[in-house]
Amino acid sequence: MRAGKLICSTAAIFAMFCTGIGGMKAQIKDRTMDNRVFYRTAKVDGINIFYREAGPKGAPTLLLLHGLPSSSRMFQPLLTRLADRYHLLAPDYPGYGHSDWPDPKQFDYTFDHIARVMDDFAQALGLSRYTLYMQDYGGPVGFRMALAHPERAQALIVQDAVSHNEGLGANWATRRAFWADRSTHEEALRQNLLSLATTKTRHVGDDPNVELYDPDLWSDEYAFLNSPGQAQIQSDLFYDYRTNVDSYPKWQVWMQKTQPKLLVLWGKHDLSFDPGEPERYRKDVPNAEVHVLEAGHFALDTKADAIAEIVRRFMSAKN
Repeated sequence: MRAGKLICSTAAIFAMFCTGIGGMKAQIKDRTMDNRVFYRTAKVDGINIFYREAGPKGAPTLLLLHGLPSSSRMFQPLLTRLADRYHLLAPDYPGYGHSDWPDPKQFDYTFDHIARVMDDFAQALGLSRYTLYMQDYGGPVGFRMALAHPERAQALIVQDAVSHNEGLGANWATRRAFWADRSTHEEALRQNLLSLATTKTRHVGDDPNVELYDPDLWSDEYAFLNSPGQAQIQSDLFYDYRTNVDSYPKWQVWMQKTQPKLLVLWGKHDLSFDPGEPERYRKDVPNAEVHVLEAGHFALDTKADAIAEIVRRFMSAKN
């Protein structure tokens, strides 16, 4: 009897062990499936808009708006880290990445227009509520979307994006001159904004740990900027950047009045903007969560794990 019981117990333990292993494999498989990134295209306002999508569609949504001269590619590290719990969508603007690049003679490259296309993109995909994650150019695009439809923006995440005139540093002198007199300063602007040196500096800034940065980041972006038609597209959109500066006071008043749920992420080594900008957001929204990281302008280059954890905590706290 004892031998029979022992055999039965051993068999039961073995069965439980196998079930456990099978369960773990299933969990690992499910987690892998959850973290897959899909690369899709949607027709929006007659334009093919490329976007990256990850995570369950029923989960809280993060709409990720990229900066210059990047694309949705900059958010790839975040998509793979947060897709287990959140629905993430990262589109390329018209003229960027894998979206269509309409001829500037046929398409107005302005922030108002880009914001309308992104808003129409969100509606085409059935997004009624989302958190806006805005980096660099994503700031002026996202603030326009938030002010136009505040009921849709549940929270804001700002990563190295300016909404105060003081946030534009000394290297904006050439750029301001371009806004004042485009024809005289356009060539200088293109050298200042689109050169290989500037493209690299946008990533590394004054970070002494240059070895942490993949040089493909700036070499690929520089190749993009030198593609046919890009100089005109980038010049047109940057000339319109002056409208963002004019809109800063309106965005500030909106933040002060509505006190949105706000997370500010900033790269300490960012040379594109003034380092005091994060605290200006805190003055507008005293309850804002602010994190200054040992990173550059594109903080996800080197701090993807830390940012993913911060975003995860922020999203969990607001929901």
